[in-house]
Amino acid sequence: MSQYVSRLGSTRTGPRIRFPGSFPGSSRKPRRIAMLSVHTSPLHQPGTGDAGGMNVYIVELAKRLAAINIEVEIFTRATTGSLPPEVELAPGVLVRHVDAGPYEGLAKEDLPAQLCAFTHGVMQAWAGQRPGYYDLVHSHYWLSGQVGWLAAQRWGVPLVHAMHTMAKVKNAALAEGDTPEPAARVIGETQIVHASDRLIANTAEEADELVRFYDADPSSVAVVHPGVNLDRFRPADGRAAARARLGLPQDALIPLFAGRIQPLKAPDVLLRAVAVLLDRDPSLRSRIVVPVVGGPSGSGLAKPEGLQKLAARLGIADVVRFHPPVGQDRLADWFRAASVLVMPSYSESFGLVAIEAQAAGTPVVAAAVGGLPVAVRDGVSGFLIPGHDPEAYARALERFAQAPELVERMGAAAAAHAQSFGWDTAASGTADVYTAALADHRRRARTHHG
Repeated sequence: MSQYVSRLGSTRTGPRIRFPGSFPGSSRKPRRIAMLSVHTSPLHQPGTGDAGGMNVYIVELAKRLAAINIEVEIFTRATTGSLPPEVELAPGVLVRHVDAGPYEGLAKEDLPAQLCAFTHGVMQAWAGQRPGYYDLVHSHYWLSGQVGWLAAQRWGVPLVHAMHTMAKVKNAALAEGDTPEPAARVIGETQIVHASDRLIANTAEEADELVRFYDADPSSVAVVHPGVNLDRFRPADGRAAARARLGLPQDALIPLFAGRIQPLKAPDVLLRAVAVLLDRDPSLRSRIVVPVVGGPSGSGLAKPEGLQKLAARLGIADVVRFHPPVGQDRLADWFRAASVLVMPSYSESFGLVAIEAQAAGTPVVAAAVGGLPVAVRDGVSGFLIPGHDPEAYARALERFAQAPELVERMGAAAAAHAQSFGWDTAASGTADVYTAALADHRRRARTHHG
């Protein structure tokens, strides 16, 4: 059994809850699974629109599952008319494009109205196959869970669901100016929690939240940490070479923000912290560069220029550089070039970007929320900050400014820490969850028919 299936979770506010370390039952793995990702395609560029860590998660997990002989077919919504109905992403991984609603200009908030059409497309694909074609459904995010619930029931197979983020958790820690998640999502998530045979949580804290906020059965929750592509995200030829490739000054302090630009991710906290830092030490201005790599998303789309305007208001527009989202290989170079990655998010189910940066040899300053205390070893591979006070982030950045050797020391520790987060381990843990779900499902079916 994978070490990544948690043996113990604990809530901060209530009694300790036990999560199973292993599940009883026979050991048959599924041969082929239907993976559902309604609102974001595994073929999309992370950091654009609604594409982010979940895209990376689905692509990497699917490839590693295929490598251990579990075929994966990923159903996602077609977003342009030019897409072929099927695309082979990798050997054993097929992406199926489902027509559901208009191709362009459909916001994530409009997608619940298209779930019937999406479900119809999934059912059509299944109807063209022999009986028993899919052994299991694995849905990602609540929109996919709604479709997965119906598909699993219709096909008589288990449903495994990964929330990735949860409405009740997000609403409990809203950024200023952010919009609460709607009641329809809360209801949808509650239904999925009770319809799923297994729930996969990224961390023990997320597992606790499923129990605390959604009354999930602790015995159905398994913790499997996401992984990182350790071949792509590695220190490689080092910080100096990466800076030369990106046209960045060699001796600068470079605190990097990488991700979707929206209030939830709190890039404004980094800008405010930099303003505090420069107030305290004006001499730093000549040797600091603050790259913001990513595009507006979610509620950030309402004010796409908001961050540029904030930089101007704070008087730091001369040191902040805005860059559009980049491919994964280029992103790895940005991580290598940075002195430190800053992640002041209000909510993160895991914080994949933090692991990617550390794997590339860069320390992380992050909010102590969600999965980030698992992703970052406080005081070793970076610093965890309680809350979102720019002063606290400025103090952390000041440490790197005053002691440049800290970047190298913590960077080396960060790269070592990230080694335990390979995708092969995550795929093995996920396969164990599938096996347990299948065994339970068969046992229930025997009891029902017996």
